[in-house]
Amino acid sequence: MNKHSLCFISFFFLFFFMLINFLMSIYFIMNNMVLFLEWEIISFNSMNLVMSILLDPLSLTFMMFVSLISSSVIMYSKSYMSSELNLNRFIILVLLFVFSMILLIISPNIISIILGWDGLGLVSYCLVIYYQNVKSYNAGMLTVLSNRIGDVMILMVIAWMMNYGSWNYIFYLNFMGNDWSMKFISAMIILAAMTKSAQIPFSSWLPAAMAAPTPVSALVHSSTLVTAGVYLLIRFNNLLMDTVFIKFLLLVSGLTMFMAGVCANYEFDLKKIIALSTLSQLGLMMSILSMGNSELAYFHLLTHAMFKALLFMCAGKVIHLMNDNQDIRMMGGLSLYIPLTSLCLNISNLALCGIPFLAGFYSKDLILEVVMMSNLNFFIFFLYYISTGLTMFYTIRLLMYLMVNDYNLLSIYNLFEEDYIMLKSMFILLFMSLISGSFLSWMIFSYPIMIYLPYNLKMMVIYVSLLGLMMGVLISNMKIYSLNKFLLVYNLSFFLTMMWFMPSLSTYGLNYFYLNFGQKLLKNVDMGWSELYSGQGMYNVIKYYSLVNYIYQMNNFKIYLYSFILWMMIYIFMVMML
Repeated sequence: MNKHSLCFISFFFLFFFMLINFLMSIYFIMNNMVLFLEWEIISFNSMNLVMSILLDPLSLTFMMFVSLISSSVIMYSKSYMSSELNLNRFIILVLLFVFSMILLIISPNIISIILGWDGLGLVSYCLVIYYQNVKSYNAGMLTVLSNRIGDVMILMVIAWMMNYGSWNYIFYLNFMGNDWSMKFISAMIILAAMTKSAQIPFSSWLPAAMAAPTPVSALVHSSTLVTAGVYLLIRFNNLLMDTVFIKFLLLVSGLTMFMAGVCANYEFDLKKIIALSTLSQLGLMMSILSMGNSELAYFHLLTHAMFKALLFMCAGKVIHLMNDNQDIRMMGGLSLYIPLTSLCLNISNLALCGIPFLAGFYSKDLILEVVMMSNLNFFIFFLYYISTGLTMFYTIRLLMYLMVNDYNLLSIYNLFEEDYIMLKSMFILLFMSLISGSFLSWMIFSYPIMIYLPYNLKMMVIYVSLLGLMMGVLISNMKIYSLNKFLLVYNLSFFLTMMWFMPSLSTYGLNYFYLNFGQKLLKNVDMGWSELYSGQGMYNVIKYYSLVNYIYQMNNFKIYLYSFILWMMIYIFMVMML
């Protein structure tokens, strides 16, 4: 098959799949219906293994968004990966990823969920190591091993759900909540979601996974794979609300949101900045989910998927033009040369900040006002609002570096914008980044939400955003080391730059003890005592005795002759015995 024809076929297939999902979701919402399809594969000892499909407004809208983003990404890859020899392999990997995601979305059964979940992990690994070098291999191993923890948790959930006689978890969420084994299951589910959605302490794999090609980052590491954990928690949310683990999740995800916001301000790699912003938004989704508002988390998940995929696509185009250079200090003045890409980049960045009436505003503003109304302590409130300010901070810093500063890469350059395939796919997502917020707020919520707050509290979001904007403009004009001298000691700033040392802890921190112990084992046991007491030791003893014997024989003629006679006597004796 021609390498471009597969792109076209998969693009049209996914696009029509998106349209079908859209129409079905509208129909399901209008009629308030849920479709549950079940196919019994095997039945033994009252244990049923069934393949079940759950179609409800939640799964249909999510499938619609996944297929829209993946169709845009495949169209974008046709141009972005055009110099790739094995383009078909890449497209097939992306399609495998999309089908795993769809399997995860439509399954109310924990068995089919682990099929989709593991498919996501495996295909994600294949895509991260797509460009084959040492950095990609390390990133891929970190990704896949972090995600294995979550896979093992889901396997444990499968084992524990044997108690209930079926694996359709959807039936047990409401009336099995007080069962102690269900509490254990909920802890496992939360841990699994934390690994897939890269919460602290598993955060380090998400920026490392930026070694993948940019279309992969746009599809996998912004909108689908990392939201699988959030989606799982949305499905399980009735069960989780009474447990103590969800309070723990609230704390951890709030800290993740804050940590990612701080680290993005210290980062100079374009893709890593966007990855950290994804991490920050994931923290926001997880924390509002752990406060019990799963609808809001779902709303933010969908709006965020749109503008973040667009942001990655624009970043990929910029990296292409910059001669595959990702350092934002080398870029600048792009709006003069690539106006349409800059337009998409700026709009998606502003949607990320929650500028009014773009996609991000509807979900983010609602989340923050619900937090304001909720009965929680000041620390959580502080984490939410500071993180919102930090979002504005790193976004404006990025805009200043990309759009306002001078171009720093080469003295002769040719920046052009004639790649219409990339632009078309970007414009699909641009349109959605503009309207998806209002459109989803009509679709998801069955009644309009009105939040009444005092003036200053209502304007709090705008206050922190303006503060972040001001800081972003100031900091982007200031050298980072002068900021450190001005505000922080060096060690603290190093701590903030390195994602709170998480990448080091989750690689060398885990490896060091075992590798060190293995080396000592090798030195002292394998090459030490066990050598001495087995082959090598025996060899040494025999060698020593043979040397002594040899010296004796050579230096004493009487013993030599006597031994000769002795041997002869033994020989005669043995012959006589026979």
